[in-house]
Amino acid sequence: MSFVQRFAYYLIGLIMGGFIVAAFFSGKDTRCNYFPNARVLNDLSTKPFFYSDKASAILSEKWIDTTDIKTTLKLGDVDFDQSNVPYKKGKLYIIDGKTKKNQQITIKIINYENKAVLEDIIKK
Repeated sequence: MSFVQRFAYYLIGLIMGGFIVAAFFSGKDTRCNYFPNARVLNDLSTKPFFYSDKASAILSEKWIDTTDIKTTLKLGDVDFDQSNVPYKKGKLYIIDGKTKKNQQITIKIINYENKAVLEDIIKK
């Protein structure tokens, strides 16, 4: 068998394998959250999200909006020194992030088994 024939068999197998892998992973919402920060943010963002009265009052001040909260839940940094502590029958997480205007914020979220509640928003 010549090199060209072996290379053709290799390419045919590679293409068929690529299609099988693409078909296997298509339609699935697969994520590779290996680091603790990514795991916490993914867990909080996939649960039903609610706002406390205090957080709603701060959001009505118009210096921050819900898109800033969602961006912080996607790209923020979890402060594990102060987080993962029992709080109101859930666990409190402190997350540092930024607004669209590049202003530093800290949000406090209570993580329950079936929901997440934004407790407070702090402007730095």
